[in-house]
Amino acid sequence: MELINPGIGLIFWMTIAFLLLMFILGKFAWKPIMKALKNREDHIESALMAAEQTRQEMKDLKSEHLQLLAEARDEKDKMLREAKVIKDSIIEKARAEANTEYNRIIENAKDSIQYEKMAAITDLKNQLAQLSIEIAEKVLTEELSKTDKQKQLINKLIDEVEIN
Repeated sequence: MELINPGIGLIFWMTIAFLLLMFILGKFAWKPIMKALKNREDHIESALMAAEQTRQEMKDLKSEHLQLLAEARDEKDKMLREAKVIKDSIIEKARAEANTEYNRIIENAKDSIQYEKMAAITDLKNQLAQLSIEIAEKVLTEELSKTDKQKQLINKLIDEVEIN
């Protein structure tokens, strides 16, 4: 029952012990404990600031990374557009050269055909002339084998020459 209804002596000695404990703790332990708590608080605060700074740096790096990605995409698109333009110009140049070559070949073929045609016509004319001469020679030989006919032909040719 003493604990439920403490006596005055107990309260007095408990108060003295408590004050003595507080004095000893205040004199020797309180300052190092508060200093350790302050150090701990400062350390936690600096860690939080470092974490916040790191988070901000990561955010900046992420935004820089996104910007670099956007620039890389733009550069890639630009290079693809330039490559397409170059490809189109090469194709167009090749097409123009092919058309030029085609036209040159066609022109050469036409000239060659014309030349061959003229050569064939000339050859045909020469053969026709040769054949005509041979026929005329045979006809004249046959016709002029008789002297009367020779005299008639000579007179006729002389008349024609005098008229002209």
